[in-house]
Amino acid sequence: MKDYQPISLTDLCNVNAEIIGANTTPTLGQQTFHGLPFHISESEKCFLGFGEGVNTDSIQVPISASPKRVIFVHRLLESRIPEGEPIGKLIANYVFHYTDGETESVPIRERFEIGSVPQGWGQQTFLAIPDRQESLASRHEGPWGSAGNRQTEVSQGTPRDYYLWTWKNPRDDAEVASIEIQPQERRFIVAAITLGSLDEDPIPRRPRREVKITLPQSDDADKPFDMEVNVDRGVATYPYPLPENAPDAFINDDFKGWGESQNNKSSPAYVEVSATPSASVEVKNQGETLGTVNWGEVEEKGVVQPNERVKVEVIDSGRNWVHTTVIDEDTGKPVPCRVHFRSPHGVPYAPHGHHAHVNSNMGTWHVDIGGDVRLGQISYAYIDGTCQGWLPRGDVIVDVARGFEYTPLRTTVNIEPGQRELTLRLKRWCNMNAERYFSGDTHVHFLSTQGAHTEAQGEDLGVVNLLLSQWGHLFTNTEEFIGRPTTSADGRSIVYATQENRQHLLGHLTLLGLKEQVAPWCSDGPGEAELGG
Repeated sequence: MKDYQPISLTDLCNVNAEIIGANTTPTLGQQTFHGLPFHISESEKCFLGFGEGVNTDSIQVPISASPKRVIFVHRLLESRIPEGEPIGKLIANYVFHYTDGETESVPIRERFEIGSVPQGWGQQTFLAIPDRQESLASRHEGPWGSAGNRQTEVSQGTPRDYYLWTWKNPRDDAEVASIEIQPQERRFIVAAITLGSLDEDPIPRRPRREVKITLPQSDDADKPFDMEVNVDRGVATYPYPLPENAPDAFINDDFKGWGESQNNKSSPAYVEVSATPSASVEVKNQGETLGTVNWGEVEEKGVVQPNERVKVEVIDSGRNWVHTTVIDEDTGKPVPCRVHFRSPHGVPYAPHGHHAHVNSNMGTWHVDIGGDVRLGQISYAYIDGTCQGWLPRGDVIVDVARGFEYTPLRTTVNIEPGQRELTLRLKRWCNMNAERYFSGDTHVHFLSTQGAHTEAQGEDLGVVNLLLSQWGHLFTNTEEFIGRPTTSADGRSIVYATQENRQHLLGHLTLLGLKEQVAPWCSDGPGEAELGG
């Protein structure tokens, strides 16, 4: 038997497609859901239909095989949950008859093993999955109205027509003679059944793992980065370039705390993958397939090179959820700053709530602002001196900075198995406040007032002027203006939402300390003001 073998239900089908609604066009014929093959009858009668008014008798499906798993494609046709009925309504029993006379009966319950379509908000099933996989948004294009959703990078899988539910054979190699579907009163359909001969869960349940992709040939490696990784029985994130510099060169660089040059080449790169052992992982660059590897082989061997053009390597060393505190060495107290964590390979580990790649490493003018800053290859997270999140076990490179009066910290720490705490220390090398000099920024756009306080303290700034302004037909920070400064609760920072007036010939004028707005903010047409002036 193949790794996954669809069986034909055509001779048993008793209802046509109209049972799920008039003028509907469900998917029929040879189908692939989550990388698994299924056969849905294309005859006039294409489903096994059950329930009151349809068929209340059992149907016996012959199997005569010893599957490790059986995957059902089915769908509930009516639900009373919106009317207040509790979840878990018994819809049917699927009874597995072994050739030795033993049986295994499994209850099929609403919102557990089966669900209705369309799926209501918050009505996902607990044990079944939709026929459509979770997926990535198109990386570089899409409708303007989806720009906000695009920042999430992902789309949740929802059912188009069916749900998939997997039964695991508890008797391993025992032969199943048939499957008996015993309906209750609720109407439902069975569209397809596929037998799995592999000892794996056909739906990936393990968390994603970091994978390094190397293109050995310079003709491939030196091309501008445009990599894509596809997984049939699983998921993969967007791939990203890894730093070109070795860890020692990065740690000893003169620009500690101030980012790193962006690697725009195609190699090396990394991606995160969650997949079944039988999954195929395809690596493409510039639209061309460079190679395909089996995920189970990659996990087993660690490194697989299917040809001379691509090498795939698992670099996941395991991870701990670590609480990090950055201490001011002079005061002994947590100090606001910005931080960056990475593995020796260069894979970033952002604190929870922050981004490893701000806006997917794309342009960020007035997009995805606040809480993070990207300096070339590196995205830093602004923290109040504490943060938490996943860090890889073993060596971790940390890069911590706070303005110009603290010595940046760029070093390697070791995360032991089970370690939950990490303490880092920053040293102030001068204190201009003590000499009555106070740093500030007179030209800041787009942040919220609280975001400006957070970033000001992370950069050791005393004052930030947050400027309202206009950009063509766009007005920004209107809601921040209150005509007076705000001071943080600890007194460390002052933010004054004030105004920048701009005109092509007269220039840009920053108006500090305004109690009332000066209108119009900008004039004389794009890009300062409205079209037509």
